[in-house]
Amino acid sequence: MVYSQNHIFIPVAYLGIAGSGLIFNGCNPAYGVEETAYQIQNTTCKAILVEPSLLPTLLRAASKANFPRDKIFLFSDTESKPINDIRDWRTFLPPTSTTASWTWEKLSSTASRNTIAALNYSSGTTGLPKGVMITHQNIIANVEQSIYMRNLEQPSGPRPQERWLGFLPLYHAYGQLWSIAASALTRTPCYLTRTFTFPSFLSHLSHHRITHLQTAPPVLVMLAKRPETSHYDLSSLKNILCGAAPLSKGLQNEVSEKLGVKVVQTWGMTEVTCSGLHVPGGVDDRSGSVGYIDPNACVKLVDDEGEEVGVGEPGEILVKGPNVCLGYWRNEQATREAFDKEGFLRTGDVGVRDGAGWYWIVERKKELIKVRGFQVAPAELEALLLGHEGVGDVAVCAVVFEHEEHPRAYVALKAEHKNSTSERDIEQWVAERVAKHKHLTGGVVFIDEVPKSPSGKIQRKVLREWAAKDAE
Repeated sequence: MVYSQNHIFIPVAYLGIAGSGLIFNGCNPAYGVEETAYQIQNTTCKAILVEPSLLPTLLRAASKANFPRDKIFLFSDTESKPINDIRDWRTFLPPTSTTASWTWEKLSSTASRNTIAALNYSSGTTGLPKGVMITHQNIIANVEQSIYMRNLEQPSGPRPQERWLGFLPLYHAYGQLWSIAASALTRTPCYLTRTFTFPSFLSHLSHHRITHLQTAPPVLVMLAKRPETSHYDLSSLKNILCGAAPLSKGLQNEVSEKLGVKVVQTWGMTEVTCSGLHVPGGVDDRSGSVGYIDPNACVKLVDDEGEEVGVGEPGEILVKGPNVCLGYWRNEQATREAFDKEGFLRTGDVGVRDGAGWYWIVERKKELIKVRGFQVAPAELEALLLGHEGVGDVAVCAVVFEHEEHPRAYVALKAEHKNSTSERDIEQWVAERVAKHKHLTGGVVFIDEVPKSPSGKIQRKVLREWAAKDAE
């Protein structure tokens, strides 16, 4: 497990760990003690590389998970002296003289399909975060698919050297695919940034003359709406690939016109390694489409009964291909539920397609909330909130403000706490226990009773209707 902000040695660790037959697992550096301890226990990881500034949190999480201290190593782009007897990662490296004779073990095609290279955590369509088993074939296939789609309908012949900005977090599938695998495959210079602030982001785009950007809708909101955008020379920028969450046609076109760039969309999820649909890189699309199916993959759209729908009709996206994961780590039930009888992955996203094979995302069937491109599982926040002494019952969903989703909790208080607990009290209580993207920025609303079916299942559709009215 690697628990760190972005730095230049994370791609080294990713490729070295996976390439030597082990499994790479990134842990969000914004996670607190409870979240990190859960991931340590769930992965059953054998070693942890931790950025020195995150060591206090990691040690508390390791203690909670009964993880041995001698398997924890400081991991930074500069060599560190021991801290609390935790040594620098360089201390376990062999002498450099041995590297000249080193050879990587070759994987057969069968082994490549079945050997896990990375565990990336996702909530899937429901429930708590789960480790998605990404194989060597998944990574190879998806980077080839993505580069093929990026080059599709581009002018023939050599193109100018590109420069990319690697600001996407490298514990996340999106950052791994582009800032590590695709940049290495295409030999494209990629400038890694440790953390994101909008002014520094703009400065890096300008200073390094970045030509192509892989990003998510919240960054496009900033580019379109914030005044700092006009203070920097972004004339080098030619193309923006936007994924990780739905992007509205209006926002797509606003950024295209303001910056004079092509904004093309992609659709994907952790379970398809990164992506499954792309607008070709050479197309100036203004329709809000997420494009065509990636090569060697296939998609079907189905209704609630599992029957395929026709052109122009909405249906859940089901996908099959060499980029689709093996399933969920140590969770056979969730794996079974994720695939239909033909082996298609149920994605929980609802789309429509036209007669030419272009797709648009129209809604999300799954419970998942997307905050700045990161996943928030309602079930995780609900389980946490039920630990609050004043909460009798709770349901969490997304409320949308300014193109962005925010977690909102509908809370039924215990009778004895109705006069002593405020909405703000609960917001702050949650904020002290989870990463920032899981904060209840959509607010807390007190209700008499959580809407549930006769079987006791939360009625998510009712919550979405409430949230839509509240947003208005």
